[in-house]
Amino acid sequence: MVPALRAVGAVLVLLGLAHLALPYGMGWLREFTALTALTRRIMHLHTGFIGLACVLGGLPPLLLTGDLLAGGRLATAILAGECVFWGARWACQFAAFSPSIWRGSPVRTAGHVGFALLWSWITATFGIALLTATW
Repeated sequence: MVPALRAVGAVLVLLGLAHLALPYGMGWLREFTALTALTRRIMHLHTGFIGLACVLGGLPPLLLTGDLLAGGRLATAILAGECVFWGARWACQFAAFSPSIWRGSPVRTAGHVGFALLWSWITATFGIALLTATW
């Protein structure tokens, strides 16, 4: 369980840092020009805070793996929170991204499937860690 939890932590930190390049890689800067200044600012701010949340959510499993698996109220709360957060993200993958958005495009289909698998792995790892820590 320790290697899997650390791997999830590392992936979340990398995912958070990737948010720095996301507007460039996804071509959002070009699309953002059509938005009002306020909406454009909000999009940049939200992207930055989502990235920060990924980094902060990844640091405990990366650096405090043993403490999380040892159990206790704080470890249980952190692991349960991670399960809820990433489980909700998994659900949003299917609720928010209808097949009409990604079907027909090999790149978007691969992205949809890849992220669905990623959120599944992250949620399952935190769930198993929670069970391990509380038994």
